[in-house]
Amino acid sequence: MDVVLTHGAGLAVHQKTVMACRVTPDPLGQQADGLMEVKACGTLTRDVLALSDGLSAAGVTPVAMASTGASWKPVDNLLEGPCTVLLVNAAQVQNVPGRQTDRAAARWLATRMRHGLLQASGIPPAAQRELRDLTRDRTTLVPERSREVNRVQGVLARANIQVASVASDLMGVSGRAILAALIAGRAAPATLAELAKGRLRSQLPVLEQALTGLVRDHHRRLVAMPLAHIDVLEEQRDALSADSARLLPELSATPPTPPAASVGATGGVGRAAEPAPPAPPMTCARAVTVLDSMPGVNQRGGELLVAEWGIEMARFGTAARLAAWSGVAPGHDERAGQQRAGKTRQGNRALRTGLTPLAHAAACPKDPSRAAL
Repeated sequence: MDVVLTHGAGLAVHQKTVMACRVTPDPLGQQADGLMEVKACGTLTRDVLALSDGLSAAGVTPVAMASTGASWKPVDNLLEGPCTVLLVNAAQVQNVPGRQTDRAAARWLATRMRHGLLQASGIPPAAQRELRDLTRDRTTLVPERSREVNRVQGVLARANIQVASVASDLMGVSGRAILAALIAGRAAPATLAELAKGRLRSQLPVLEQALTGLVRDHHRRLVAMPLAHIDVLEEQRDALSADSARLLPELSATPPTPPAASVGATGGVGRAAEPAPPAPPMTCARAVTVLDSMPGVNQRGGELLVAEWGIEMARFGTAARLAAWSGVAPGHDERAGQQRAGKTRQGNRALRTGLTPLAHAAACPKDPSRAAL
């Protein structure tokens, strides 16, 4: 097998330690895999910077490390500039069972990288990683807000208030007005029912019955606390959305593809046809606009997809590989000619969590004519 690299390093990265294996060619030719020097260091900033300086001084530029959880990200932040980081799937570079040690993993990574047997995973650029951090943090606020809404409904149920059975959205305009009046001490059911807005006013008699209960100061305090937390979560969500909208225009654009020469009927190159108007360059902001036009995808959903996928779709090859990478495609498990139950791979958990509500919205759009799209 041809040797691809003469100098390289393999890193076995964990939360507290980094095991580095530097490989160099053997001047005597006695070691086919080259001379390997294994050294352990910490994951503090000074330790990783010292490791980077040592690799640069030895002329080692390519560095391979496995993507084990999020432990590789702090190391990549410090090695990204002076070194060429090769991030590989940890499941594809596992050593022989019974020999799983950090030292053996580092040597195994260095050996396979030197012979060109590693398939690199894509590391998005820094701007896309920043957008991904914003969208992922915003996604984590959704279940946290839902838990606080459930707390409010639980307190109201203990106070014999069943407003959630009449109002579809307890945190809507009508629901928040009613809750504010309850906290302020206005417990008359008729007075609370008059605060309803829009279509909810057509159910005033039922709403008045649902607002009849035994509300004490104890319940008012328990309702006020989760409502204050919900307001904080909504402010954070709006701030993250504003930061995402401000970051989108700053992301780099894809250069337009030059038009090809026209081919005549005889197979030769004929006269050039009328030049078509150049397509606008694909940017992250334009990609979000295109995704927003799809059924079930809104502005926030488009930002999530662009942050996770990017705009360079050529790296995935096909739509099937993109679906498999996202973790929404069924697995393929065949043994002895029989197809067994294939589980969906773990994939990108943040992306799969965000795709679930988008799929539900696309399955039941407000416009029935677009349901099959």
